[in-house]
Amino acid sequence: MAPTRILRVDFLDIKDEDIREAADSIRAGGLVIIPTETVYGVAVNMLNQKAVERLYAIKQRPKDKPFSIAIDKKERVEEFARDIPIAAYKLISKFWPGPLTLVFKGIEQPSVGLRIPDDEIALRIIEQTEAPILLPSANLLGKPAPANFEAAIQDLDGRVDLAIDAGPVKLGIESSIVDVRVEPLQITRVGAISREDILKAAQKKSILFICTGNSCRSVIAEALLKNMLLEQKRDDVEVASAGVMILSGIGASQGARIVLSRQGLDVSGHVAQEVTREMIRRSDLILVMERVHEEAILKIVPEAKNRVFLLREFAKIEDNNLDIVDPIGKPLDFYGQTFIHIKEALERVIKLI
Repeated sequence: MAPTRILRVDFLDIKDEDIREAADSIRAGGLVIIPTETVYGVAVNMLNQKAVERLYAIKQRPKDKPFSIAIDKKERVEEFARDIPIAAYKLISKFWPGPLTLVFKGIEQPSVGLRIPDDEIALRIIEQTEAPILLPSANLLGKPAPANFEAAIQDLDGRVDLAIDAGPVKLGIESSIVDVRVEPLQITRVGAISREDILKAAQKKSILFICTGNSCRSVIAEALLKNMLLEQKRDDVEVASAGVMILSGIGASQGARIVLSRQGLDVSGHVAQEVTREMIRRSDLILVMERVHEEAILKIVPEAKNRVFLLREFAKIEDNNLDIVDPIGKPLDFYGQTFIHIKEALERVIKLI
């Protein structure tokens, strides 16, 4: 049995050729030891059946117990998983990249485990391999997961084709595992992330305000609701805002800053952001200012229909006009009226959340 080829990689000076060699080997069906922030793992091209069979043999793992898949971008979750619950998107937003493996309903199988490692070497290899990668820990059955290269290569020298020696890993403990196929979710392994932190992130309510440019109405709503929650000493709700059409990097409008400053609220540090699929998917309640915003949200994520409402639906109004009109370019008095409309609605919203 020939010894495994070893590449020594310095985290402070990662060479493209080393990443490329590892990725090429995995793509071609090789077994490659690579570091992650948790422990060292064995990376294998999931699409290469012979390589997968070698991995099962080395790990002495039953064929009906699948390995988790390492991915490099959050957006790739939907390539492998279906029926993803809101709680899963909250955990993804909070902990990925990081030491959390999530078990989903698979598109082609009953379950699939996914993780994004928080390690530059691992991420670059995954990206350059351009194939789904299985990445179990680099240890034999009954042995502890290796926190350094010496432990990883000890029993696998000659059994794998290539190994990257990057010294000790950052954490030295395996990822936590959460099964999000069931409600409530089940924590099947407590690793680098505590049970308390997982549950807190999954159970935290998420409110998203939407307007056009994320410089006026949604900014006012976000600042007001955050202040209301602070006054009630609540930390169980996450509040954010975004726009459906923005000029990247703009701040809060002068009118919004003035009406909020009168309440002692400072939004001078606000930077507008465009709404994303991820924001929508992790939000329990999406409050929009006009019908056109609701339509824009549902074009991005149609299944969010039951979570999108006009903010003014929650206010006591005497007419049928539920839109909160954009105050941009209008006098300061108009901003003041906009502020009142938003505040009236939020006084009811906070009672419901």
